[in-house]
Amino acid sequence: MSGVDVRLDAAAKGLAVPAGSAVTVEEYVRDGRDVHTGGLDFPVLTLDGEALDGNIAAMADYCARNGVLLAPHGKTTMAPRLFDRQLAAGAWAITVATPAQLRACHAFGVPRILLANLLVDPAAIAWVGALLDADPGVEVLCYVDSAASVRALDRVLTARGQRRPLPVLLEVGYRGGRTGCRDLAEARRVAEAAAGTTTLRLAGVSAFEGLIPAAELATVRGFLADVRRTLFTLAGDGAFPGPVVASAGGSLYFDLVVEELGPARLAELPGGTPAVCVLRSGCYVTHAAGGYQRTSPLAGRSPGGSVLREALELWATVWSRPEPELVVLGFGRRDVGDDMGAPVPRWALPPDGRDRRDVRDRFEVTGLNDQHAFVRVPADDPIAVGDRVVSGVHHPCTTVDKWRHIPVLDPGGRVTDVVSTFF
Repeated sequence: MSGVDVRLDAAAKGLAVPAGSAVTVEEYVRDGRDVHTGGLDFPVLTLDGEALDGNIAAMADYCARNGVLLAPHGKTTMAPRLFDRQLAAGAWAITVATPAQLRACHAFGVPRILLANLLVDPAAIAWVGALLDADPGVEVLCYVDSAASVRALDRVLTARGQRRPLPVLLEVGYRGGRTGCRDLAEARRVAEAAAGTTTLRLAGVSAFEGLIPAAELATVRGFLADVRRTLFTLAGDGAFPGPVVASAGGSLYFDLVVEELGPARLAELPGGTPAVCVLRSGCYVTHAAGGYQRTSPLAGRSPGGSVLREALELWATVWSRPEPELVVLGFGRRDVGDDMGAPVPRWALPPDGRDRRDVRDRFEVTGLNDQHAFVRVPADDPIAVGDRVVSGVHHPCTTVDKWRHIPVLDPGGRVTDVVSTFF
């Protein structure tokens, strides 16, 4: 699907490609590189191939069992090789956050793209309009949350003589949150404004519940119930000229979305309006330490125990042990996001990979510079200069974007693929 021609060269961070050469991913993998034998540069962000496969399969199975569709949020990885695999596993669309990401997904060959955001920039609106008119095989959806956002779209699309209407989802928000209509009266005004155009087609409602704290599950449920009430009211008003999309679901509460907006609820829509529930979880594909592990419906909140596995690992070398209880590792904010918490050291091992030790309860990252990580260790721990430490990350979305290429490893540490990102 993607058709992206990637060449790896000496500028490929973490891959240790010899100077003066450029190879394809297939050629790079055929070299038999291994994380333990000098085949990679450190620091390097890697993907556990088994965990990656398992996560994609687990989420696809969850959606199939619950009768919902999945539009994985592409901003997590912006990796066409992973989009291919998610779509092959049954994903309905790929979600994006910006017009630039939308353009990239179209270049990768993604046939249906959900821009889970407002589209108000004239150049981007004109580009989307031209794409819809030029290619009937492509579908793009975006949000509206005010009469002003409706006018912004209609003005540009009308000026260019739009022939194929742009499907839009009415976004429902909550007080103190991000974008989205704050009450039902405003939602009705927006729906009426969209109905007054020939360039737009109101295709459903959407929301994002993921910023509500995990301790407030009742608040999450209440918000999603408000989204459902908005959907039902608009359907009763006759606001939707065709089948309806009800979309929500980050990576933390998608089970609650299924309860409040899933097939059982949508079957009660006024007039028997056909409708589908579309989840937009993105971080499931790599999963992560911390909040995602504790609160994901397929991990910490799973009634059957953990299903998703952490697939991202940050490998780094011990550069220095200047004090008995301080180790300095060779990675920093240029390599990993810390907006949801510092990286979590998991394993310590010598360069040859033998005698891998679990250090989760012994090592703690206490600070990051651009290229240095400060790690508190027990004074009697044998960790030494030149050893390696493998850490988990808290937030894939602010880590993956720091890496142009990410090697995929098998259980023995051998490189089996390279995932390239396009942020």
